This record gives sequence, C-alpha cells and structure tokens, in this order.
Amino acid sequence: MGFADQRFNVNLSILFTELPLLERPAAAAAAGFTAVELWWPWVDSPTPEQSELDALKKAIEDAGVQLTGLNFYAGQLPGPDRGALSIPGEESERFRANIDVAADFARSLGCTALNALYGNRVDGVDPAEQDALALENLALAARAADRIGAILLIEALNQPESPKCPIVSAPKAVEIVDKVNAATGLGNAKFLMDLYHLSMNGEDVPSVIEQYAAKTGHVQIADNPGRGAPGTGSLPLEELLGRLKKAGYDGWVGLEYKAGDRPSAEAFDWLPREARAAR
Repeated sequence: MGFADQRFNVNLSILFTELPLLERPAAAAAAGFTAVELWWPWVDSPTPEQSELDALKKAIEDAGVQLTGLNFYAGQLPGPDRGALSIPGEESERFRANIDVAADFARSLGCTALNALYGNRVDGVDPAEQDALALENLALAARAADRIGAILLIEALNQPESPKCPIVSAPKAVEIVDKVNAATGLGNAKFLMDLYHLSMNGEDVPSVIEQYAAKTGHVQIADNPGRGAPGTGSLPLEELLGRLKKAGYDGWVGLEYKAGDRPSAEAFDWLPREARAAR
C-alpha cells in the first residue's frame, strides 16, 4: 500500500493561499485534484453576506471539485485562535451564529464533514466552565451536522504550537468525541486524526492508528519537522497511511501542509498526477 491507494483532498486555507480565495478551487483542479477542504474562510465573520457564500459556491462548482470538509467558525485561523466554541461570551455566540450558516453551505455543496475546533483556555475562567460550554456547543454542532447528513469532526492539535488548547492528544480528542455522542445519541462525532499534530506531540502514531482508526472520520497530513509536503521531513507518511488503510480507514486524506518558498502548484511532486484525482 502507498500514496496511490489514498483519496486526497487539498486544504485551500493553507495551500494556494498566494491566490485569492475564489481562484483556489480552479488552481487545485489544474494541479489534478478533484476534492478540496477549507477552514472557515471568513475569519472576521461567522455570518457573511449570502453573496459571498454564493460566490465561493460558484467557484467550487465551476472548478469541478468536490468540497469534502469545512471548518465551523474558529476565530482568527491562522492566527492566535484555536477555535471559538469553548470561549465564553462573544466568541461562543459567534460560533453558535455560524452553526447553521456553515451547515447549510456544506449541504449546498454535498460536503459531509464539519470540523469544530475546541478553542484555547482563557485566563481567569474555570476550565470546567469552558468544558461545559464546549459540550453544549458541540452537541448543537453535531445536531446541525446530522440534519444535513454529515459527521462532526473533533481534532487534536499539538501542544508546542497550541499551548493553551486542552485538546492536544489523541486520547483527549476521542474522549470529547465519546462525550458528544453520549450527549446527543447521534453517534456522528468522529476523531480528526492529523498525523502532523500527533507527531509534534510525540505520540506513538502507529499505536494511535491501531486504537482509534475505527473512530476516525477524517485524516490530515503534513511532514514533520516543518509542516511541509511529504518527503520534506522525517515522518513516514506513506507507511502510516498504509497502516490506516489496513486498519479499515478508507476516507479522505487532507493535504494540510505548507508549500514553503515555492508556488503551491509545485508542492505536489511527491504524488504522481494520476494519483491526485479521487477514486
């Protein structure tokens, strides 16, 4: 098993960012890909104008690519924020305002995976209060995802780059997945397994795959160190994806890495063009 056995999509919030947002779907298609994913594109607005949503929808449709994953509103990302749903006050309200907007946009494009980033700890706020709020918001998000036939993804980030985020290990993320499923009874919360983040945390990635492949709804990759393309670091991504395949994971693998000092279109030389289109 190798890269040719996977279904890849391109994350348009970290790749092709040298282009305006509306030009990125076509650029991914020109590079040979047929599927894309996105962080919430409007970092300052959980509820953008319908015309902005329509323009992005048209760009994705005109490019002939499938939107396979979308983040709910997560604050300034990239930037200092790591999510909004556990932040009391205005940020939680912004997350809630975004839930149906994001779900309806996803539904309009046949996207069936929505990622809800947890958020940082807030100085002076009881962590238990944040966790209770987070569970409320995640349950709301899970119900919205269920309404459109989608799964809710919960991602483990990495402690070195996200020191204030409490979800920085696979077991912790899966614990939250289980709590959300218990709260809603829907069973549509799944683990987002980002191999770069797991590696940065120093986790035993083969063990994580063995333990949690069955609860995994999406996978993302970047090499480590550097968060670059496969082959730029020392993470055995081809082997790890092979392990995931053998463990029963047959979903999407999101390319969520940095192109470096070259154009994004040149950052896919590790993957033969014939292996880029989803099968």
